[in-house]
Amino acid sequence: MNTPNQIQEFFQQHAVRDVECMFPDVSGYPRGKLMPAASFARGDELRIAQAIPMQAITGDYSYDPIFPDADPDIRLVPDYSTLKLCPWSSLPRAFAIHDCVELSGDLCQFAPRSILKSVLAEYAALGLTPVVAPEIEFYLTAPNSNPDLPLAAPVARNGRAENGQSAFSMNMLNELAPFWDEFNAAIDALGIKADTWIHEVGLSQYEINLVHGDPLALADQAFLFKYAAKEIAIKHGMNAVFMAKPIAGQPGSSMHLHQSVVDASGKNIFSNADGSDSERFMHFIGGLQKYLPDMMLMFAPSVNSFRRFIPGSQAPINLQWGVDNRTAGLRIPLAGPAARRVENRIAGADANPYLAIAASLAAGLAGIKEKISPSAAVEGSAYDCSHDLAPSFMAALAQMQNSTTARRILGEAFVTAYCSVKQLEYKSYLYEIGAWERRFLAAQT
Repeated sequence: MNTPNQIQEFFQQHAVRDVECMFPDVSGYPRGKLMPAASFARGDELRIAQAIPMQAITGDYSYDPIFPDADPDIRLVPDYSTLKLCPWSSLPRAFAIHDCVELSGDLCQFAPRSILKSVLAEYAALGLTPVVAPEIEFYLTAPNSNPDLPLAAPVARNGRAENGQSAFSMNMLNELAPFWDEFNAAIDALGIKADTWIHEVGLSQYEINLVHGDPLALADQAFLFKYAAKEIAIKHGMNAVFMAKPIAGQPGSSMHLHQSVVDASGKNIFSNADGSDSERFMHFIGGLQKYLPDMMLMFAPSVNSFRRFIPGSQAPINLQWGVDNRTAGLRIPLAGPAARRVENRIAGADANPYLAIAASLAAGLAGIKEKISPSAAVEGSAYDCSHDLAPSFMAALAQMQNSTTARRILGEAFVTAYCSVKQLEYKSYLYEIGAWERRFLAAQT
């Protein structure tokens, strides 16, 4: 469905008046413009300021010299394969995910979707195709109109809020059935291919595994998954929260990334003909171990992200790897040769799926190209090994800013812009005074 007639027929069939022309910004937040359906069907050109893909989570913009003073335009170019109806809209409305394209025709180097496309092009040049499957965790909470108050579990259909110890409970999945019924219908309509759903360990915390496939398609699905969850949760008097650590004393939320690579014939290159681990499998792991630390800020993009990395919490503190070992940052699930893969357990649910997937795949590909050998597989608890990841937001920011590797892998302009935006967000964070400071410092200093 990419010709004007086909699109117009689709709009007429569903009485669509407007189209959300959207793209993921640096935080994975949907931004864009609303366009009349007739204009979209005609292919009318749509532009937006180049800086908007790098808009900070606070809504502010960086004045780093990497961003031109003239604030030039870029074009929003629709990916017609993503054109669908908005399941949550009160009136018939469609949406399409767009690429940000410079007026020269080049992909905008500040746009997350561009970064992932560039990494995938490197694989394609070698006749390889990566395959990914994200696992996304999130919380459903009661409305929170006062951000000074902590988030709390929503009231369920039994008239009570969940009070804990409901991991893998089928009853608690059913207690919020009206939300899940509408959300399931929505993701089916959006083409999001969910595998399993579970109630996780936290209060009203859930995990959904997406079916493995093309990395760009899966990044689009993860992006739309978050958008749909938030919109439909609001309709049911709740919030869907993808913070890495939204509630004190409760588990963090992750976005584990399962990754493999196939050749032109569709064979998994991580396995030899006899079913054993291939050299390229080892090199992929080696690349992750060597290069992911410099890109930690892509997997943990806010000060809150680093609250998740607690020893003993099944959130990793290093990039050790091990077979079926959930204490390691890189877990190798038990699987047959065709399904041999690496599970990157570093990313939080707050990570931009395009950037997290791009950084992980880029590091693995660098390992294959450079034939980097990994450390020995860890046995037992990886928490007994050294903490080799940046321990804080500012440490991760400094590491990425000073990394020639990150700039080589992701692009000089992107890394400069990304770090500039993260510095801006941290400055905004410093303006806030938190409950811990009031509780202890006001009384004893």
